[in-house]
Amino acid sequence: MPRARTTKEYESTAATPHDEGSGCLSGFAIIPLAVIVISILLSSVAWNHVKPLPVSIQNNSVIDVTKTPDSISRNISPIFRPEVQYWADSIVKWASASSLDPNLVATIMQIESCGDPRAKSSAGAMGLFQVMPFHFHTSDSPYNPDTNALRGLGYLVRSLNTANGNARLAMAGYNGGISVISKSEHLWSAQTKRYVYFGSPIYQDAISGVESSSALNEWYTKYGVSLCRQAAKRLGLP
Repeated sequence: MPRARTTKEYESTAATPHDEGSGCLSGFAIIPLAVIVISILLSSVAWNHVKPLPVSIQNNSVIDVTKTPDSISRNISPIFRPEVQYWADSIVKWASASSLDPNLVATIMQIESCGDPRAKSSAGAMGLFQVMPFHFHTSDSPYNPDTNALRGLGYLVRSLNTANGNARLAMAGYNGGISVISKSEHLWSAQTKRYVYFGSPIYQDAISGVESSSALNEWYTKYGVSLCRQAAKRLGLP
């Protein structure tokens, strides 16, 4: 956050010189005063011509996080695995409640758990959206799909807001912590780089209308086979 400018105030005191016999400023005072007045005028003109910078667009991954639920898509792309398609109606419901694109929500679920509601990572992340324990309230049931979505997507919204709607950066924040959004990418962990490497093109494919995704297929072959197999077993899918 930019630091607020501070203004140092000066107060005149009884010791301030004052020439009661002079009805105008001296010649020495006119020159610096004129410089100050001109500077103020120029600054005012320049300020009035400053235009807001556009939101940074990377790989066309800018999402309008101010969407209303009525303006959001009512389905998810066919590119996602059957285990994620199992949750399609729920994904649309959760996305609508959070004013998110359901295809973005499906992308996160695809990479995080492939739709396994009981998934748990070695780091302790839990459920469909692999939410870390400290994001839950004491009364929460972390593996409950609605609760898991509420906490996970709440963090995704925060990440999107921090990233000014840039989905690619928001994915990095979701995986590596929101603080990574402001860091140079070469400082990201290997895991976060890999997450964005797959997540961003998968999401782009999902919103482009294609029927299949080479990025998702590559992710599945390299990292998703056992994860999705476990999800299918859990969900009773063939």
